[in-house]
Amino acid sequence: MSHQPPIKIFSGTKSRYIAEKIVKEYGVELGNTTFIEFSDGEFTTSFEETVRGAYVFIIQSTFPPSDNLMELLFMIDAAKRASAYKVVAVMPYFGFARQDRKDKPRVAIGAKLVANLLTAAGVDRIMTMDLHADQIQGFFDVPVDHLYASSIFVPYIKNLNLDNLVIAAPDMGGTKRANAYSKFLGTPMVICHKSRKKANVIDEMTVIGEVEGKNVVILDDMIDTAGTVAKAADMMMDKGALSVRVIVTHGVLSGPAYERINDSKITEVVVTDSLPIKPISDKIKVVSVADLFADVINKVYNCQSISSNFIV
Repeated sequence: MSHQPPIKIFSGTKSRYIAEKIVKEYGVELGNTTFIEFSDGEFTTSFEETVRGAYVFIIQSTFPPSDNLMELLFMIDAAKRASAYKVVAVMPYFGFARQDRKDKPRVAIGAKLVANLLTAAGVDRIMTMDLHADQIQGFFDVPVDHLYASSIFVPYIKNLNLDNLVIAAPDMGGTKRANAYSKFLGTPMVICHKSRKKANVIDEMTVIGEVEGKNVVILDDMIDTAGTVAKAADMMMDKGALSVRVIVTHGVLSGPAYERINDSKITEVVVTDSLPIKPISDKIKVVSVADLFADVINKVYNCQSISSNFIV
């Protein structure tokens, strides 16, 4: 193609709140789509403007219900059938990512199935942020731009100007992320060790490392029911920590999450707007990733390197 194809950015219905911020940062209008729901709950979606020969970016996180995933699949299919030049799924939150392997017999690997569905729909590229497991990138046979919220969180942590800062991993699985931050910031690291007998229920928890007299920042990719971080924060405060903050990318915040955060000794919970957040707790602060996604969309569209967007 001798000329640059036009760029068009569209949004699924439930991610419109962040899509509007992204296109504002980018400096284009959000594309026109319609979503029609039938009385039995079935739905259809369509583009109300031409996408022929266009570089199409579709912004949609796949959080519950699974209708959000289905809508994204329908939009990819519609764009391909309307002769779009390239179709990129921009998924600030990639759902089903906790199902990245068989952790017991006879279970689905949901993340791989979602990858297969997106590929079958005809996606040319995936753009997402802070996957629950890095290896999910390998589930795709198309390029995956895996962004990290560290480019927003590191300046935030620095601006707190905390003395005796210590970075904490909420569980053994989060040690790689916490270690990267602690090395970059030049601070010590502690690890929370927990044992579970079933999902979302913690039996025992201990902390490996020194937290007495420290300002603790717990880092994670997502906060769901907040059971782990609430318990960890209370335990660290009991062990003499000065303060405990929680900085997570995806604020799932389901079930008793808000209540647990309010009742805990957590100073604040910082989340991104990758998911829609209800502002019903003074302890929860939302930072936007819209400018990060706008910048990476621009670089991908113009075939530029995105490595400068990675801090940690």
